[in-house]
Amino acid sequence: MEDFLLSCSSAVKVNLDQAGSGFHVVLGNEACDVDSMVCALTYAYFLSKTGCSETLVVPMLNIRQSELPLRSDSVSLLRQVALDPELLLFRDQLDLRALHRTGRLRLTLVDHNVLPRSDRDLEGAVVEVIDHHLLERESSSSCPVTVEVVGSCATLVTERIIEKAPEVLDQQVAQLLYAAVVLDCVNMASSAGKVTPKDEDIAAALESRFPSLPPRDDIFQMLNEAKFNVSGLNTEQMLLKDMKAVSGSLNVAVSVLYVPLEDFLKGAGLEVELSGFCMKFGFDLLLLMTISFSASREPIRELAVFSHSAACRQQVSHYLEQARDPALDLSPISSPRPRITAYQQGNSTASRKKLLPIVKDFLKEREGGSCQGDGCLRDVEEDEESCFPPTPMNSLAEGCPLDNGLPHISYLDLEEKFNKMADRRGN
Repeated sequence: MEDFLLSCSSAVKVNLDQAGSGFHVVLGNEACDVDSMVCALTYAYFLSKTGCSETLVVPMLNIRQSELPLRSDSVSLLRQVALDPELLLFRDQLDLRALHRTGRLRLTLVDHNVLPRSDRDLEGAVVEVIDHHLLERESSSSCPVTVEVVGSCATLVTERIIEKAPEVLDQQVAQLLYAAVVLDCVNMASSAGKVTPKDEDIAAALESRFPSLPPRDDIFQMLNEAKFNVSGLNTEQMLLKDMKAVSGSLNVAVSVLYVPLEDFLKGAGLEVELSGFCMKFGFDLLLLMTISFSASREPIRELAVFSHSAACRQQVSHYLEQARDPALDLSPISSPRPRITAYQQGNSTASRKKLLPIVKDFLKEREGGSCQGDGCLRDVEEDEESCFPPTPMNSLAEGCPLDNGLPHISYLDLEEKFNKMADRRGN
């Protein structure tokens, strides 16, 4: 695997300067969790070894390079299998749009089956899909799709490798795949509601072929402890650590937080920080899914909804309360933050994988309406009280309002602005 990744890094630098050279990018999803990272690495490795692609095959992690340290479980796994993170290729290191415009891009999607709205212009480059989420992609003769609702996408990648080229598996590749399956399936515990018979069969097959693999319990404990280690992270980093975004009539971020909700809500200035996060990344609504464990190691899930628009917050909260496929079994709990609605989630098996289709259905039903005037973050409008100076007709005449620099705008100024918006709308 090291030689493959080294060759990818070198080839990317060389081939970018060659107009005719194409790239076959194996791309994981934007959350870039362990499963997504492992599937991108191992499936690209498989394609390169079997000659299934006529162009240069490279795995890509669908995050900026600077965000990898936030994926502490992924970093821990790379360290365990002796892979240097510096060998990896990240989204900000290769311009996919530029390649697509020149007809030099082929995309294989792993651990997701549709591109997010921000990447829809790359759809024409998609040539294959392997995923374990709900199928949203329309069938096409030009794009083979393998979608099966199993616990881990790594299960499907391993199955493909064993069927087509078992010689590609070595100890390192097997350990990457095995770790992803064990972590995604919560140590193969049926009580977590994620593991399927196929996951069990694939894990057993890897154990049989590679008896020196670390024990399941050891792998799960190591990666789980790394995943839940949020020490030193600020609010923005905690939200970005495990986040997926969906868009429609609203831009919604769904972040998994690895702390009890009560602890997260105690943060000083939390609503100001959430407001700043939404403004920075263009979100109207944040859904915060927390997971922690009881003394008996049973999962505890909680859910929180944040928006400056009371109408938007109430709409999505009501929709989630009424959801039946699956039912989340939400029970309202006290929230010390007026713009955050909080719940205990009785259905502890309903992970984000199961929540996202509900959110997408909500956005589809809401399509055609809008959140304008409700105080949504995308609809901030300047008025006569704006702290920004007007743009001069001719900044070379009569001086410029910006001569003394930009005005200072703090998070507190931003919070005050939103409060005024909400007051005007009766929210």
